[in-house]
Amino acid sequence: MRAQTPFPEPPETGTAIEVAPGILWMQLPLPWALNHVNAYALDDGDGWSVIDTGLDTTKIRTVWEALLSGPLGGRPLRRVVVTHHHPDHVGLAGWLAAKGAELVMPRTGYLLSRMLRAEEQSLPPREVVAFWKRAGMDPELLSQRRTERPFNFTDWVAPLPLSYTRIREGDAIRMGGRDWTIRMGEGHAPEHATFWSESDDLVIGGDQLLPGISPNLGVQPTEPENDPVTDWIASCKRLARVARPDQLVLPGHKKPYRGLPERLAQMAQGHRDALDRLEAHLAVPRSGGDCFAPLFRRAVTRDSYGLALAEALGHLNALVAQGRATRRMGDDGAWRWSAA
Repeated sequence: MRAQTPFPEPPETGTAIEVAPGILWMQLPLPWALNHVNAYALDDGDGWSVIDTGLDTTKIRTVWEALLSGPLGGRPLRRVVVTHHHPDHVGLAGWLAAKGAELVMPRTGYLLSRMLRAEEQSLPPREVVAFWKRAGMDPELLSQRRTERPFNFTDWVAPLPLSYTRIREGDAIRMGGRDWTIRMGEGHAPEHATFWSESDDLVIGGDQLLPGISPNLGVQPTEPENDPVTDWIASCKRLARVARPDQLVLPGHKKPYRGLPERLAQMAQGHRDALDRLEAHLAVPRSGGDCFAPLFRRAVTRDSYGLALAEALGHLNALVAQGRATRRMGDDGAWRWSAA
């Protein structure tokens, strides 16, 4: 069953659509293939709570100024709530909080954001290059990336305030005239906050509950043995216990939708199927860079190569953790994975 959306078109840049009483849906532009991120404003009477913020770019700051003076009516921001630490969600949280709002987010996301923003690199560190080599990055691309400025958090994320309000699993928060229960997901980002209103069947899902696409479940150089795929499947199973077909899900990308139980089952099964395809592919030893074909149903371009390699490692680590694959270091300094 495909997720059903009651909204045929998204809001235009600088405008908002009311998706439920007192809740506005806005889209912020991104400079990537996935060209937008959703933000939501919840009417708290004397001001607004906003959820997720977009990247810190001049263009998106201008869009926010138009939203604050337009759909939000010039009323103050009371809270800036961040679902997880990825730059398209936390990028302007500090800038918006500086207007007088309280910053609210999970502790893991706050600390990661502060840590990553403190590191600025003009060239990839030696440890990152070694990680890419062990993963089996294409040698020509590896040679190029050694000499290029890497992705820097500080290029896309404004400084965060020195204090914030922590949210955690099972907490309650009142926004938009509703009481929301916070439930954490894992896999795409550690301690990813989702918000559930039982009174009117609303769920704010961030990137944990997307329609039609799966978020990246990648392994990063800071945690090379991470197993995000197993964490993701476990989160889908756990959240399915409170999911109902009539809930309106407000996701971090794409359109709001209904049909969450089916969507959670679909996402979990999609990665189980990917693990099965990858295990079959490992009938002969493969490097991480040799594992794109069974995982992705589209061409992997140079721009998407890093995310694809990270996700391939996520699935390979899951197979190793489940005892379905082993790995051996090759003479070229790259791991080779084989079906167990």
